[in-house]
Amino acid sequence: MKNDSKLSLTHKILIGMVAGIGLGVFLQTFFAESILVKDYIVDGILNITGSIFVSSLKMLVVPLVFVSLVCGVSSMKDTARLGRLGGKTVLLYLATTAIAISLAMAVALLIRPGTGIELTTEAAFVAKEAPSISQVIIDMFPDNPIASMAQGNMLQIIVFALLFGIAIAISGEPGKRIGKHFEDFNVVIMKLVTILMNLAPYGVFALLAKLFFEIGFDAIASLLSYFMVVLVVLLLHALLVYPSLLKVLTGLNPLIFIKKMREAIVFAFSTASSNATIPVTMETATHKLGVRNSTASFTVPLGATINMDGTSIMQGVATIFIATVYGIDLTAGNFLMVIVTATLASVGTAGVPGVGLITLAMVLQQVGLPVEGIALIIGVDRLLDMVRTAVNITGDSMVTVAVAKSEGDLNVDTYNNPQAGRSEEEVHLPHGESDINVASAEKA
Repeated sequence: MKNDSKLSLTHKILIGMVAGIGLGVFLQTFFAESILVKDYIVDGILNITGSIFVSSLKMLVVPLVFVSLVCGVSSMKDTARLGRLGGKTVLLYLATTAIAISLAMAVALLIRPGTGIELTTEAAFVAKEAPSISQVIIDMFPDNPIASMAQGNMLQIIVFALLFGIAIAISGEPGKRIGKHFEDFNVVIMKLVTILMNLAPYGVFALLAKLFFEIGFDAIASLLSYFMVVLVVLLLHALLVYPSLLKVLTGLNPLIFIKKMREAIVFAFSTASSNATIPVTMETATHKLGVRNSTASFTVPLGATINMDGTSIMQGVATIFIATVYGIDLTAGNFLMVIVTATLASVGTAGVPGVGLITLAMVLQQVGLPVEGIALIIGVDRLLDMVRTAVNITGDSMVTVAVAKSEGDLNVDTYNNPQAGRSEEEVHLPHGESDINVASAEKA
């Protein structure tokens, strides 16, 4: 008989998150100076466990994106709709980014974080040079797809997978045979995702315990106004803007969406990496939200690469904060320039390391603010980056559901089913010959 009282995976992950934060704060409060705690517990057990967990997630990103996208594209009977799918997706991502930075600047102008504060810093910040638009377009096409996969260059992997999937779709019988193999690969990779998700409570616990032991609360205190404004706008965007857009675009219940996103949000918060969270976001979109794989395999990886709503919010608030601290007045034209620059830069600098700080440097230069002001906010950026990542993957999923609904690729019954995806979270390993025979019989 099935035990319905058993804790769900989401609850286990939430418990791991709370316990990790609690342990980290406890160790920092009472054992901050202990070499034994730092070397053996924080840098030892917690660091090893957390690092292995994140590396395991990243291990699956490239094969999952490539195989899922090839399966999705090759199964499309109308490959011409790929352009329509891409157009809708990019347009929605740009629209949510523009809304995000506009909201951030409006709230920051209302509250004016940094008023009465004169911060000085000896730290310097030198931003990497952002590539030109023409170079970004050129770099989207890989000259060596194997090297692109080894380097984790997501845009190049997406382009190669799209071309490979189209080639399979138009290759007749040979294409069908290859396509079946990719479908089998996809099932196996998703089962790997399930295995890792069942280890997530321990990985999340270790990551957050280590972070909250190391985090500098003195830095947060000195930048409390900036920190709180960014945090408030991030929460407003995730809990108000996304649900409102989802309701307007699809008519679906946004509360169901938020509830089903909890697991992926905790993953994103713990890893602070949209790319590392791709396997979990994909699993949530397909199994829990009811999006067909042919759509989710395109929109989710693309969103992890170019959707930067959380980063745009940080840029909007940081611009007002730095201008206030340095006593520089911004005009209406400057505000418009910030919105346009940050929105377009979200695509133009996709895949560039340190992309959030690069685009912030571009924004500051456009409106004549000192780039070295970025050094003032770096101290609290790590914690905010975790929240930004959670917001970003929520936006990826919202756009995925909206696009899928418009294309007829959303199973509304699955979306509305509170138990959807629960069975896929369970891992059943064979225990002897009898279990193997049963599995073989079920397959037959």
